[in-house]
This record gives sequence, C-alpha cells and structure tokens, in this order.
Amino acid sequence: MATKPDEVARGTGRTTTLRWLIPALVLLGWLVIGGVAGPFAGKLSSVSTNSNSAFLPASAESTRVNDLLSDFEDTDFLPAIVIAERTSGITPQDLASLSQATAPLAGTEGFGPQFSPPIRSDDGQAAQLIVPISTDGEPADTTEKLRDALANPPDGLTVKVTGPAGQVADLGEAFGGIDGLLLLVAGTVVIAILIVVYRSPILPFVVVISAVFALSLASGAVYFLTKQGALELNGQSQGILFILVFGAATDYALLLVSRFREELITTGDTYDALRIAWRSTIEPVAASAGTVIAGVLCLLLSDLNSNRSLGPVAALGIAASFLASMTFLPAALALLGRAAFWPMRPRFTPDADVEGGSTHRFWRRIADAVAARPRTIWIGTLIILLVGAAFAPTFRADGVASTDYFLGTVESVQGADIQARHFDAGSGSPTWIITDQQSAAAVTDAVRGVDGVANAQVLQQGGTPVVRDGKVAVEVTLTDNAESLAAQDTVERIRDVVHPIPGADALVGGTSAVDLDTRTTAIHDRNLIIPVVLLVVLAILILLLRSVVAPVLLLATTVVSFAATIGVSSLLFDGPFGFPGADPVVPLFAFVFLVALGIDYNIFLMTRVREESRIHGTRDGMIRGLTATGGVITSAGVVLAATFAALAVIPLLFLAQVAFLVAFGVLVDALVVRTLLVPALTIDIGRRVWWPSTLSRDRSKSTD
Repeated sequence: MATKPDEVARGTGRTTTLRWLIPALVLLGWLVIGGVAGPFAGKLSSVSTNSNSAFLPASAESTRVNDLLSDFEDTDFLPAIVIAERTSGITPQDLASLSQATAPLAGTEGFGPQFSPPIRSDDGQAAQLIVPISTDGEPADTTEKLRDALANPPDGLTVKVTGPAGQVADLGEAFGGIDGLLLLVAGTVVIAILIVVYRSPILPFVVVISAVFALSLASGAVYFLTKQGALELNGQSQGILFILVFGAATDYALLLVSRFREELITTGDTYDALRIAWRSTIEPVAASAGTVIAGVLCLLLSDLNSNRSLGPVAALGIAASFLASMTFLPAALALLGRAAFWPMRPRFTPDADVEGGSTHRFWRRIADAVAARPRTIWIGTLIILLVGAAFAPTFRADGVASTDYFLGTVESVQGADIQARHFDAGSGSPTWIITDQQSAAAVTDAVRGVDGVANAQVLQQGGTPVVRDGKVAVEVTLTDNAESLAAQDTVERIRDVVHPIPGADALVGGTSAVDLDTRTTAIHDRNLIIPVVLLVVLAILILLLRSVVAPVLLLATTVVSFAATIGVSSLLFDGPFGFPGADPVVPLFAFVFLVALGIDYNIFLMTRVREESRIHGTRDGMIRGLTATGGVITSAGVVLAATFAALAVIPLLFLAQVAFLVAFGVLVDALVVRTLLVPALTIDIGRRVWWPSTLSRDRSKSTD
C-alpha cells in the first residue's frame, strides 16, 4: 500500500531529527575520510615503481640471476646509454662535447661514480657511452637530469638517451598523466553522461563526489599498504585503480538512484522510499562487488609481480566504491530528497506500475519484443556473437618488444634505433650467465657459437676472473636490441646450449631474459587464472541466485561475449589500429575485468527478475525485470565503457588495448547480452532456469 505524501508523513510521530542527523553524520564522516585520505591520490606516484623489479616473475630463471648478480657487480644501478649520431662522421669535438656534458654528473646524487668514455662505432657515424643510474630514489628523474645536460649538442649531432634507464624515464613520463589528465577526462565524461541520463544538474555531481570519496579511501589504503611494503604499486595498477573506482562507484550509484526514483513514484515519504531502495539494492550491489573482488583477487595466483599486485589494489578500489555508494550516496539522497532530481522531480503516483512499464515505455517495448519471439532472438544474437568469436584465435598475444610499449615516438625508442644502426644493439644491456667456475670455458665457447650473440666473456677484475662461491659471471653481448623479441629468441637459444653442459648449472638472466621470462610467465598465468576466475564467479552466482542453470547460462553468455570481443579486437588491432601485437597479459586482464564486470549487469538484471518471478512467474518476471532495469543497466554500461576508454589517454600500448577491450566488451554485455540474449534464453527455458530451487517447480504461473 502506498504511503501518504511527505507533508502528511512528517506528522506520523517519527523523530524528524534522526532523519537529517544520521545522514549528516555520515556525510561528515566521509568529509573527514576525504580530507585525510584524499591527498594520497596525488601521492601514489611517489610510491609507484615502473622499474623491471615491479614486473619480474617471482620464481623465473632471470630473477634468480638478478639475485646472484649482486655478488659480481653493483646491481644498484641501471645503465643509461647515451647514443650520438652524425651521418657525416663523428668528430673529436663531438666526443669531447659528450664527455664535457656528462662528466660533472659523475658521483652526484643518483649517478654512479664513473662513466664510460665515449666509444666510436666502427662506421664512424655514431658514438655511445654508458652512464650508471642509481635505482634508489627516482631513477626516472635522474635520467631526465642526464637528458637536460645533453640538451644542447653541437650543430648536426643527434643525441638520445636510451637503454633500461631511458625506458624507465619514458614510462614515468607516460604514467605522469595518471594523477591529473586521466582523472580529468574520466570525471568529465562521467558528468556529461550522467547529465544526459538524469537531466539534472545536481545528481551527476552527487554521484561523482561519491566516486571521488571512494577514490580517496582506496588511494589512502593503497598508499599506506605500499609504504608498509605489503603492496607493490606500479603505474599500470595505479591507472586501472583510478578507472575501476570511478566506473564501479558510478555503476553502483546508478542502480541505487534508479531504484530510489522508482520508489519515489509509488512511495510518498522520501525516507521510506530511500530505505526500500537501499534494501532492494544492497544485495545485487554487494554480489556485484563481491564478484569483482573475488575475480581480481585470482590475480594473486600470478607469478608476475605486476599481476599479483594488481589483485589487492583493484579489490581495495572495489571495496571503497561499494562503501561510498552504499553509505555516502544514501546519506546525500536522504538530505536532498526529491530535490536531487531537480528539475525532473519524480511525482508521487501511487497507482503507477513501474515494473509493468508505465514509467519505462521504451524498455517495455523491448521486453515485449523479446518475449514475443525469444527463440528467434537468442539464436540470431548468438550467431552474431559466434561470428565475432570465430576470429578470436587470430588475436596475437605472444608478446611485443619493450620498444613497442609506447604509442607515439619517445626518446628511448629513437635512441635504440640509432644504436641498432651502428653498434651491436645489445651493448650496454648485456645478457648474464651465472655458471660454475670449472665450466666457464665450455659455457663461453658454446655461447659464442649461438646465432645472435656478438661476444661472450667471463667478467674479470684486474685481469683475473671474478669468482664468488665457486661461480663466475659471463657477460654476453647480443647483436639485437636488448628490448626486442629477436633478443628474447637469442636468450632461448643460449639457454638451450648452456643448460645441458654437465656440471655447469648455468642460469641465464639480464634485460632480455627478464622480458622473455615475463612473457612466458604471463602465458602460464593466463592459462591458470582464467579457469579459476570462471569457477569463482560461477560459485558466487550459484549462491546468489540459488540455482545452477541460471548461473551456468549467465557465465556461458559472458564467455561468448568475451570471445566475440577478442575476435573483433583482433580484426581492428591488426587492421586499422596497426598494433604490433599484444602482451600475453592483455587478454588476461581483459578477461578478468570483462567477466567480473560483465557479470555485474546480469546480476543486476537476474536478481530483479528473480524478485519479480516469485510474484508473476518467470516469463512476466523477465519482462518486468528487463523493463525496470533496462535504462539503468544501459547507462551503467555506457559509463563504465567511457571510463575505461579514458585509459587510452595514457600513451602506452598495453593500456590502450585494455581500454578498448574492456570498453567494447562492456558495451556488448550491456547492450546485446543483457538486453537480448539472456532475456530471450531465460524466457525460452522458462521456470527451469531456476533449477534446482523451489522457484523452478512452481507451476502456479500459467505463463511459464
């Protein structure tokens, strides 16, 4: 029964003080959280690291070499390779200018005590010198100091800083837009979409403020845990955290606000309407948040530091989004009441049938069309998705060269190209072999015969080999750039020849080996984590829907949607986008987020359908559920797709690919799978979709 309008309800005897005092205290609490934790969102970059250690595979051969190598040389420094080119020939004045520009930096903060002298290339057109950059502090900032010192070379001389330190600096610059540009783009896009959705100047900002508070809480927690050494944060995790919090908090807010607006139409008292809306929303939102948290925590099974660290970082972001959406937002709505929707305030209409379509005519027509020909619609939709999925095997995710990480031109890539033209491209970033002293000669001889190896020699000091605990280090110079796929192939060939040498116990590491092990481990992680995510999500759906058939159906449709997304992306990546390929972690991240987030929309839909089916039967329950949730889920999908698309403003191949995959996949889930495929399948299957719950045996609804 509908209650009386607000003016009458105020006289019911309830204490009106609590109606504003409790929400006000909640808002005050969030203002404190925002004031204390908010500044840490801008400080995350100070605890974020983009060096190789942030991505190293924990148990890989290259990691073991990296640990052992500290006994042979100072591993607290990264090599920055200064490369200079003059096509008419390097002059003595050019060499002198390189020395004069860099010599004052030796031994200063962030730099090693000694730099190598400039070495002229065999063709006489280039020169290079190695500058050690300390890994303590901010190596990217130190590298920029080096670049500044070389900013004014002699006329006609091209000077670039490349090598591992140069790449770290360029990564740092690429991630530099996370704190400002990324949030600005994401926030602007969300506000614009919400203004169109709500046709109100007030509500969009309330929702965005809720997301900002969620980000403040998540940032504070991540900063504290990173400072304590419990988490290892890198730039890609930071960027995904910002987008995930904004997208998830907005999605949860949309669901609550939509249900609140429905209840305001049939419930006169705003406080009662909010209470009913909150109780109806908390279960699907909690299930959604729990599904995403469980999904991303599966990344803890990864052997890559970068993947493993993203799991808890993303989980903290989702938890913060849930808390802000279910506490701050209701408190704000309680104080604003109907005014939140100004100028389109929902009017109290006690006889309105929201689920029946009187207030959602467009979605009622969609629902009726699906119900009229369910089998035709689900077969046709499935065929279209399967056509896209047929191209999924062509998706190239076997790794890319480190120099292909960047979109656009960066100095480290330009320098690497110059180095490759005039030197053994692997000089300055050697491959290292740690082996028993007695087998050093056999290992060195074997490696020198490997295709792609320019030179191999035992590390010496004062003319004698450096021996540590019966081990020696063999320094191997490759002919290809250390960050290239060709260099990784050479490392594989080196391992093939040194591992079988009796008694050598040879381990191969170095920059190229790290890239190879990272790629190999990412493939292993992908094959391990994807099935685990499916099982975890299936278990959550079974508990939520108290059914087996419906969860299997929902998960299967989400997997088909993911496969179609991968297939379409393959065509676009290889065609118009012209991408050189993808890292193996790209489809893994896309799968985790698409399955977890894509299932959200099915959870929002099917929990409402289950609620309606208890009263009206499965067929009418689906019609009413789709009618009531169609608008909000579509809006949520558009918002989430737009926020993930904002990741593309960071000029890195990995983030651009993840941005497209998730944005496109979310739209497929929200607009096609949830709108057509799932409703049509559910109606065609009927009440059996709820098997084995009692709802599947309820024959009282003849429409089923």
